[in-house]
Amino acid sequence: MKARFYAGAAVIGLCAGMAQADGHQPFAVGEGPLNWDSYNEFAEKYDLSGQTVEITGPWTGDEKAKVDIAFSYFTSATGATVNYSGSDSFEQDIVISARSGSAPNIAVFPQPGLAADMASQGLLTPLAEGTADWVRENYAAGQSWVDLGTYADQNGEDQMFGIFYRVDVKSLVWYSPIAFDELGYDIPETMEELKELTDLMVEDGETPWCIGLGSGAATGWPATDWVEEMMLRTQPPEAYDAWVANEMKFDDPAVVAAIEEFGAFARNDDYVDGGASAVANTDFRDSPAGLFAIPPACYMHRQASFIPAFFPEDVVVGEDVDFFYFPAYESKDLGKPVLGAGTVLAITDPSDAASAFIEWMKTPIAHELWMAQGGFLTAHAGVNTEAYLDDNLKAQGDILLNATTFRFDASDLMPGEIGAGAFWTGMVEYATGADAEEVAKGIQDRWDTIQ
Repeated sequence: MKARFYAGAAVIGLCAGMAQADGHQPFAVGEGPLNWDSYNEFAEKYDLSGQTVEITGPWTGDEKAKVDIAFSYFTSATGATVNYSGSDSFEQDIVISARSGSAPNIAVFPQPGLAADMASQGLLTPLAEGTADWVRENYAAGQSWVDLGTYADQNGEDQMFGIFYRVDVKSLVWYSPIAFDELGYDIPETMEELKELTDLMVEDGETPWCIGLGSGAATGWPATDWVEEMMLRTQPPEAYDAWVANEMKFDDPAVVAAIEEFGAFARNDDYVDGGASAVANTDFRDSPAGLFAIPPACYMHRQASFIPAFFPEDVVVGEDVDFFYFPAYESKDLGKPVLGAGTVLAITDPSDAASAFIEWMKTPIAHELWMAQGGFLTAHAGVNTEAYLDDNLKAQGDILLNATTFRFDASDLMPGEIGAGAFWTGMVEYATGADAEEVAKGIQDRWDTIQ
């Protein structure tokens, strides 16, 4: 993989120009690699002058500034005012406001589980008929996004309640392109090739992986991501969903096998920087440091798109470090699954303007306006990927668009006592030598107590 540089220069230049009459809108209508046709078509269809859309979500600070810019173009197109308020306590706030009858028109949920809970209580409004078909046809791995936005209503009937806007990708392996080039290593395209590369590095006297599970009170969560990745690469998505819902038990042989797939990497002294005993005791923020040692202490690190925040300050992504897709088994024929997270928009107080805003979310321009500012990925297959602020984001976006299945982080969807409790601690126990079957049974026994 070649080092990537900023192909989004046109977008940056456009932003710097501040060509729009309104100084709050840095992108001039009709300019740059944005799909302005979708903007113009939407503007011709909707006149919402005098109406207001109240939106609440988890984005604050810099993220709020970016989303305010993106949403302002809905105002320009329709005449409707958009008021977005971000909160660090969104999950609590939205439930209180919905139950008291003071909910905003639209809520931005960082986890579909909370949206599903509110839908079952009659606190969400189903999206327009045909939305599921539209998402299925226009989002990469479209059925995945239909599944993640479909919940049972208060009568137990499944309906489409949510549409996804911003997505994060976890299925990445970080590596040093300079080190790979020096030793002649190729980017693996399949899990079989990744395992062959791991063994080749050991044969060459190198240590393949950096792995750390430490995270204070949350120690163990990086291992849950590994297990989730392996579930998606060894089992069909329906099995993953059944596991999340506790319909497939944690001590099912399929789950135990996924845990052991993680162990094949993490419990091999030859594979891990510091040996297997260091995995549980190494902080996840420190674990990629070996990539930048001279000579490298390790060559690969599986972690989500946020990990560059913990790289040394002088490290340039695309030059000193790069990433590739954490590959799937060719022999399993399960396509290209991607693990991640995302935000889902749902209507909590219906109005004509709120319904129109959901329609706005279907347009490429609604996504490109944040893509061009950075810190945003989308599964919308109709966007121009040249709108991404830089080529690193574009490459992650391509991984997302090439996915055949997308699934949300399982531990985030499980009950808190499991996903943010027994699963974490169980993986630490396993990483330090406990038997996979016993660990899995312990997690299931705990789950059984909260049913």
